[in-house]
Amino acid sequence: MKTKITELLQIEAPIIQGGMAWVAEHNLAAAVSAAGGLGIIGAANAPADWVRGEIQKARELTDKPIGVNVMLLSPYADEVAQVLVEEKVPVITTGAGNPGKYMEQWKAAGSKVIPVVASVALARMMERGGADAVIAEGTESGGHIGAATTMTLVPQVVDAVDVPVIAAGGIGDGRGMAAAFMLGAEAVQMGTRFVVAKESICHANYKERIIKAKDIDSAVTGRSHGHPIRQLRNQMTKEYIKKEQEGVPFEELELLAVGSLRNAVVDGDVKHGTVMAGQIAGLVKKEQTCQEMIDEIMKEASALMQGVK
Repeated sequence: MKTKITELLQIEAPIIQGGMAWVAEHNLAAAVSAAGGLGIIGAANAPADWVRGEIQKARELTDKPIGVNVMLLSPYADEVAQVLVEEKVPVITTGAGNPGKYMEQWKAAGSKVIPVVASVALARMMERGGADAVIAEGTESGGHIGAATTMTLVPQVVDAVDVPVIAAGGIGDGRGMAAAFMLGAEAVQMGTRFVVAKESICHANYKERIIKAKDIDSAVTGRSHGHPIRQLRNQMTKEYIKKEQEGVPFEELELLAVGSLRNAVVDGDVKHGTVMAGQIAGLVKKEQTCQEMIDEIMKEASALMQGVK
């Protein structure tokens, strides 16, 4: 399937893997890229040396393009930005801020820069700043979220900018991909589905929690202080939301969440850790290789888009 995004990024399938902290490391990124999509290494709050190491390890596993997601609020963002230049990373996605200060050096190094946006205004700003494409991410996503749904956000962003738009949030199969294309997207980004990939280093407990999730198992914490995060319900979310409703100060709430994502992903504590996942989790029913996932999604989407049932 050829789209503006597959041509821009030199990939076979218009499927991008989300840059999820603690999950999106070299094994998963390399597997997604080798399967024809675009694998992403999530830099999150990691130091620059770690990011460099992950890029190099991924390149040992595949010669296909691999991207890096930069969390712009990271204290290491400046150093990570320089590493991406030195390593000539072909695709850079960004979140939690404006990548404007790095745009010139990244573009000079030949990188394609694709910010994640949650509004039309931000999409326009990113286009003016030189973005090669944007990822319009709806509130259905796992992790940090905006307010607009994917269904409403994607077509409005498509109408507002001339660069290609990648749809994200609530997409987990070929039906979601076909729907995104009908809304004007040129590719999709998926996170939750790839968490349960066989190549994902996520703890088995975390994968099982997603596979067993129901449609109503999603919860959002942090709305009271303007930093909403979508995750699956557990003891931690119950306690966090209760404290939010009681008006507990932000600093005390943060103590509940510190280190909780790592506790879930690495140690498998799915009761008191943060199990980030999108609302699509209830649709994810099995662990597969990245190749099996991408082949299945592409086959289903292609059939739907050709009018074959």
